[in-house]
Amino acid sequence: TVSTQSTWDSRDSGMAQKVASVVGGLNRDRFISLLRNVIGETQFLQNNPPNGLVPQEDRVVRHVLEVLRPFTVENGGVLRVEQVTYIPGRSNLIITYPSTLQTPGEPLQTIGFVGSHMDVVPATPESWSRNPFELTIEGDHLYGRGTTDCLGHVVMLTDLFCQLATHKPALKHTIVAVFIASEEAGSDPEGCGVEGLVKEGRLEHLKNGPIFWVDSADSQPCIGTAGAMPWHLKTVGMLMHSGLPHKGINSLELAMVATEELQSRFYRTFPAHPNEAAYHFVTSSTMKPTQVECAPGGLNQIPPWTRVSGDIRLTPFYDVAAVKRAVEEWVADINANITSLPVRGNFSKYELPPNAEGHVARGRLELTWGGHLLAGVACDISSRGFAAFRDATAAVRGSATPYSICGSLPLVREMKDFGFDIQICGFGLMSVYHADNEYCLYSDMEKGLQIFARTIDALEA
Repeated sequence: TVSTQSTWDSRDSGMAQKVASVVGGLNRDRFISLLRNVIGETQFLQNNPPNGLVPQEDRVVRHVLEVLRPFTVENGGVLRVEQVTYIPGRSNLIITYPSTLQTPGEPLQTIGFVGSHMDVVPATPESWSRNPFELTIEGDHLYGRGTTDCLGHVVMLTDLFCQLATHKPALKHTIVAVFIASEEAGSDPEGCGVEGLVKEGRLEHLKNGPIFWVDSADSQPCIGTAGAMPWHLKTVGMLMHSGLPHKGINSLELAMVATEELQSRFYRTFPAHPNEAAYHFVTSSTMKPTQVECAPGGLNQIPPWTRVSGDIRLTPFYDVAAVKRAVEEWVADINANITSLPVRGNFSKYELPPNAEGHVARGRLELTWGGHLLAGVACDISSRGFAAFRDATAAVRGSATPYSICGSLPLVREMKDFGFDIQICGFGLMSVYHADNEYCLYSDMEKGLQIFARTIDALEA
């Protein structure tokens, strides 16, 4: 049975605080210095290959390695740091604080912090009131592209591992952070990021404990996300003078009624799922148009084609492949019965009488999908990792309110399907995700560090 409780209050668990007692807060000078350096690289971290923007994540790796260097085993420290590269200039970084209390003969126990990525979405300087490619500090506000998504997390976790290496708490768990390349492209088609790491088995040991995917926002446990299925519906009609509507097929009208019909079938077939309430989803699955274009021409011409584009946001309790198959079947059915669609007025038609050569002009729909269909994820809220993070959040912030959203995270569902216990969290701000004048709060990142310290302690107990 899944609990429907929505908020947990702060309480003292009485557990020993090996990590929280020594990790009281961020090392401000180190945090700000590293954040300034990596935000200063963001012009070269923008990820939009169709527009010629290919990130160079090694520019972040270089700064992080410089901060970690005094704490690595090569320099007499305790951290094992591995730079993993599948495409030159686009590395991943694996940082390990090893257990010193592992019971001989027992399986390795791990706590993983994965998903903080070193690429960013593009920024247009002209639409910002500050330079997006440099850190601007205004009190508690830290402005710059990537502060919330996701370089602020990279820097906060780097500071956590520096503090672990400084104070050397004896732990039963091995603590691992994985900073990844190629997240903002929506997938990892070249395998240069986490997909490559999973494929090579480099993260297999992290199945021995919870993984916290650190790429969300608002400092509360995110327990569910939606799938994203971009779609394009092209309607084909017949060009004609607008004064002779009975001799043409209006592709724009066909697009309007066909989209309405597809939406109606979608909501009848995939209504609110019973599990959505337990996961506190704000909205159920949706299918909606978001863009429209049609053949260029004059206002006195009936357009011969129109393209409507949009997406399906699918809660994780429905199967992406089943939805895709259903929509394709609906389009085929509408095409087979095109004349059953409602028309606009007495002279609008989707099939014309035979012409002099006996040809029958008939409107039709053509459906295509976006390049990568994402599946949503429902985290395991019976996991010890979820309970530890939830209680740590309540202790540091006063309460914990897990939530689910119909935003989408690439790669997370795939990792869950591979057998990882994935929990989602983050300490930036949802209101500025991918937005102009992106920022995070220093105080939120510091509390995030404290939450992770308490989470480790809870899992150690």
